[in-house]
Amino acid sequence: MSQLILTVVIVLLIFGTLIALLSRYKKCPSDKILVVYGMVGKATSGDSKSAKCIHGGASFVWPVIQGYEFLDLTPLSIEVNLKSALSRQNIRIDVPSSFTVGISTEDGIMQNAAERLLGLGLEKIKELAKDIIFGQLRLVVATMDIEEINTDRDKFLEAVSYNVESELKKIGLRLINVNVTDINDESGYIDALGKEAAAKAINDARQSVAEKNRDGSIGEANAQRDERIQVASANATAVEGENEAKITVAKSDALRREQEAEALRIATAAEKVQYAKSLEEAYIAEEAAEKTRAAKERATKEADIIVQAQIYKEKLEIEAEAQAEQVRRLARGDADAIFAKMEAQARGTEEILMKQANGFNEIVSAAGGNSDAAVRLMLADKMEELIKIQVEAIKNIKIDKVTVWDGGNSNGDGKTSTANFLSGLMKSIPPMQEMFNMAGMELPEYLGKEKVEEASKEESIEETVQK
Repeated sequence: MSQLILTVVIVLLIFGTLIALLSRYKKCPSDKILVVYGMVGKATSGDSKSAKCIHGGASFVWPVIQGYEFLDLTPLSIEVNLKSALSRQNIRIDVPSSFTVGISTEDGIMQNAAERLLGLGLEKIKELAKDIIFGQLRLVVATMDIEEINTDRDKFLEAVSYNVESELKKIGLRLINVNVTDINDESGYIDALGKEAAAKAINDARQSVAEKNRDGSIGEANAQRDERIQVASANATAVEGENEAKITVAKSDALRREQEAEALRIATAAEKVQYAKSLEEAYIAEEAAEKTRAAKERATKEADIIVQAQIYKEKLEIEAEAQAEQVRRLARGDADAIFAKMEAQARGTEEILMKQANGFNEIVSAAGGNSDAAVRLMLADKMEELIKIQVEAIKNIKIDKVTVWDGGNSNGDGKTSTANFLSGLMKSIPPMQEMFNMAGMELPEYLGKEKVEEASKEESIEETVQK
């Protein structure tokens, strides 16, 4: 029983696999292009192909590694109402026209369509093609005169078709049809050209009628003259008639030869004039063609220069952004370094203060918790420095020998000169008690107290000196 179930499962797996593989075999309708993308192999140059395009056939689409979509070949009709386009004569004209485009099935161009139009709807493709057509139509109008556009429509349509189709091929489209309905301008230049042509035709017709009437009058006059000459000759006498007839014949022959020579001269001059005019028109046409080619080459070069300038501008922007990013990173690194340095200094200061506080706590603990005793210990440790400061105050006073001449006379305050000298000398030494007072401290009792009766002290010193 288990073998039967296993066999059924294997058969179902094989059958399901076959169905899945068959479902991946895609046929392309005649009005579409099958685009297979993913891993589709390599191009002739050795690079990987972005897609494989199939028209009018079928292909197997591998699952997982490949996908597929269809491009619609339905023609798109685009109405392009170009207004205020500047011609070569700097006259703005309106060129309403309609274009029919579609996705191309040519090799290479079809690949461009797969790369640039896959996934876009017909309306998006129509808008994209319309923008390209507008630009190229303006370019063609700018390279031609209004007379060329208005009279030589075949040349104008040929130039438009060439420029538009060359640009549409870049995105995978082809131009099917171009139709220009009417051309007009705001200044009325085209209407004036029409009126000028109509007036010229009317004047030419009138001139032709007048020339025909003139020829008829001249012929009638010539006939009447010949008739009168012949009648007069017939009525002359025989002798005079013969002579006059001979003279008349001779004159007639001379007149005939003169008229034939004049007619030949006029015909030869007319032929040369017409030949010169044809050469002049040919030269003018060649000059216009050369100007058109030069304008086209100049437009192509200007387009190349603009594209290169845009690429160079984007390059400069990218480099500036990279330099700005580098400056920001350097500034961020300097800020982090300064912050770390200041944090290390703060930690060092905190550590010093903590050590000093711990030392003070240990001194107070050594003094049995008595703060006064702790201060005494600290002062005892600094006593040598304090005494040194006292000594420094008078060490520069050089007294090699003091001779006092005192007559024993006292001043108004009852003191002698010697007593005043010694008193001033003692006062020049800064007392320790005053130093503690200036520091906001009180001298400990074991170092002595300041005597209250300072005057009695001075008097005793003075009496001792006097004795």
